[in-house]
Amino acid sequence: MGAVVPSSKLLARTMAQYVDVHSDGPVVELGPGTGAITSALIDHGIDQKRLVLVEYNPSFCSLLRDRYPQATVVQGDAYKLRDSLGDALKAPASAVVSGLPLVTKPMLIRLKLIRDAFAALSPGAPFVQFTYSVVPPIPKSLPGVSTEASERIWMNLPPARVWVYRKR
Repeated sequence: MGAVVPSSKLLARTMAQYVDVHSDGPVVELGPGTGAITSALIDHGIDQKRLVLVEYNPSFCSLLRDRYPQATVVQGDAYKLRDSLGDALKAPASAVVSGLPLVTKPMLIRLKLIRDAFAALSPGAPFVQFTYSVVPPIPKSLPGVSTEASERIWMNLPPARVWVYRKR
């Protein structure tokens, strides 16, 4: 987990709202931890069967398999996304939703992650990331990428903002 407490319900709901419930493709969640964002995705209307949860921690993987038995739980390193997803992704993803603490990683690792995420996504599908930082976790000026941000979510500890990246 990248924080001392799980994401607030408001932050998780804000992230989930960027995922199209009417699309058919899988929804990949990176770093689901204990499932705060996963639950918000399901509450938003995403069928558990569409979820592909990529979690590094084996204990969290076990917990996620118990809580979300219809989801695909992959024990793997999200920063090695192509290898971790392997055969788990049967179609281009409708969204990649990330709870990873991106700002703790060097910029080149962040850029590789979003590049790998875009390779797994349908054209125009969102890469959704939150951050506690006042600056975006990935630069807003990437060529061929549109960026949007939520309002700062003050009812989260610490306050956070959701960033959404789409490859044009």
